[in-house]
Amino acid sequence: MRHAAAALLLCAAIAGPACARLADLGLAIGSLKQGQANAITDVPGVLVGQITRIEGSRVRTGATAILPHGGNLFQDKVPAGVFVGNGFGKLAGSTQIVELGEIEAPILLTNTLNVAEALAASVEWTLEQPGNETVRSVNAVVGETNDGFLNDIRARTLTTADMRAAILAARGGAVAEGNVGAGTGTRLFGWKGGIGTSSRRLPGGETVGVLVQGNFGGPSLRIAGRALPTEPAGAPTAALAEAVGDGSIMIVIATDAALSDRNLARLARRAMMGVARTGSVMDNGSGDYAIAFSTHAAVRRSAARRAAVTAYPETGNEAMSGLFAAVADATEEAIANALLAAKPMQGQGGNRLEALPEALLQAR
Repeated sequence: MRHAAAALLLCAAIAGPACARLADLGLAIGSLKQGQANAITDVPGVLVGQITRIEGSRVRTGATAILPHGGNLFQDKVPAGVFVGNGFGKLAGSTQIVELGEIEAPILLTNTLNVAEALAASVEWTLEQPGNETVRSVNAVVGETNDGFLNDIRARTLTTADMRAAILAARGGAVAEGNVGAGTGTRLFGWKGGIGTSSRRLPGGETVGVLVQGNFGGPSLRIAGRALPTEPAGAPTAALAEAVGDGSIMIVIATDAALSDRNLARLARRAMMGVARTGSVMDNGSGDYAIAFSTHAAVRRSAARRAAVTAYPETGNEAMSGLFAAVADATEEAIANALLAAKPMQGQGGNRLEALPEALLQAR
């Protein structure tokens, strides 16, 4: 840390939400039940760590790390799939996931201009894991959204040490939402955005969990089918009006269903249905990315299995529809939770974003 008196550095992995979530308001999306924490960490083994940096009046940023499991990810890879809705953004490491269908390092989310530091941290952390002493190539995975409305993004405040701290903070349990981690300086539909998460359990016992870094907008906003304003009362400033449209969302999806990388890519595509329900049309300047992985032990690509002809169990195509419904519903609710958990924030240049008032939902 630079100066303890000047910087606020928070490592948040399991801190619970500070304000209402959608379910607390008596609103439900879909008919499937939520997991115990209603978070991506309801999928067994998934860990989340976050680092938040708020410094002076100009720095409003952070990073969020998602680990598919707590072991050696490089030696015990998980199958994965990626879908790009609109590609105005950066999802580093995505081409190797598409090619090989697997993840071998933590997934890190941060701001657009600190992707390099996140990549370095993931590589360093992976090389240091016991059993990786001879590793000479690591496919680090980093997603981003641009928090430059509130954050002095050109300052590139976050360091490699900050990114490593997010990885090391990763825990199970409840996940902090709103103005934390990679969602510290983000916006949603003209309101303060942030990190949001949700999960669904299928009748057969499988769980789908979603975490979003919400930083996008659209011509209209809907939550649980209810139309809401896309800005606070009164005419927005020119800067805010510009911020309401283009933007980005990073969606991370975990499941314990035994899925191949092919069906994980199909699952990732369905997450965009949840995004569309909130009012997004995936504008020209929007980066809309979904990455999905399975934690099921029998589908992992361990070192011993990769060297030979192998067979993996796979959920059949006919059994995917329930998982599609789960990911669409969990994605929509994760976005809603990001909005509801966020608090008002003022940042660089005096720019300010207000929180979506709970009363707008409670009164309907």
